[in-house]
Amino acid sequence: MTAPSGAYRHFLDLGDAGGDDIAAMINDAIDRKAARIGKPKGAADADAPLAGRVLALVFEKSSTRTRVSFDIAMRQLGGSVLLLDSASSQLGRGETIADTARVLSRMVDGIMLRTDDHAKIEEMARHASVPVINGLTDMSHPCQIVADLLTVIEHGKALPGLEVAWFGDGNNVLHSILEAAGLMKFNVRVATPAGYEPDPAFVALARAGGATVSLTQDAAAAARGADVIVTDTWISMGQEHAEAKLAAMAPYQVNAALMALAKPDAVFLHCLPAHVGEEVSEDVFEGPQSVVFDEAENRIHAQKSVLLWSFGLLGS
Repeated sequence: MTAPSGAYRHFLDLGDAGGDDIAAMINDAIDRKAARIGKPKGAADADAPLAGRVLALVFEKSSTRTRVSFDIAMRQLGGSVLLLDSASSQLGRGETIADTARVLSRMVDGIMLRTDDHAKIEEMARHASVPVINGLTDMSHPCQIVADLLTVIEHGKALPGLEVAWFGDGNNVLHSILEAAGLMKFNVRVATPAGYEPDPAFVALARAGGATVSLTQDAAAAARGADVIVTDTWISMGQEHAEAKLAAMAPYQVNAALMALAKPDAVFLHCLPAHVGEEVSEDVFEGPQSVVFDEAENRIHAQKSVLLWSFGLLGS
């Protein structure tokens, strides 16, 4: 189903789209990815649906995958990008988010923001008259989770009833997994040390959507019989008290012993960058159940569909 032409939607969290439209995004991503086999990565899709459109990539946090994947996504959809960061724009010199949103809305067709403060992207969306897309905030990472769901489905797993196990820090990526669980009807086991649990609001959101969410400090219990094992880096850049946190996280490393408790066909996800030897052992990261590089590539394909949805060209 195609949305009315010319409509635009902000994509700040998965709930902005809802379960049906996330399913439409995943289906579109599968189809577009298959149609591109053998094409150079910078070549446009046959329909070039975003020809002539420009997406501003606004970074307050550094990035590899988000920057490259959105750039390539726009090229494949026929559009282009404009890169802005706080070091080379007025963002780092005191211009307000509201003014930035209104200026950019006059000059570009869409805005992707990666920031350490979710309130900033909400303010950007309030003042923008073009679609605003969350490229990561301290609260959530919805584009990553669309890519994760695409990856899981490509590896033969249906989402309803899936058992996803998370290990380590109850962070922004986990928040979006929990939001997805309620929308797409899978279950989440969360194994974290005391004091590092996810925001209770996201746990409640998942449960309200019908997902079973268990919170435990027992890593083995969370892993047992899981379909998907997920972790993320324990220490972000500039984070204080790193040594204490690393010590608390150590029992939650995803290693061969933990993977052996999951189902034999379980897959391992990590949004990258990884600190191999900390949150994941080398044998798991490089092993046959690891699909992290499929997952990384799928940022391109998932975000193409997010972009089409945001521009009103996909979904309900």
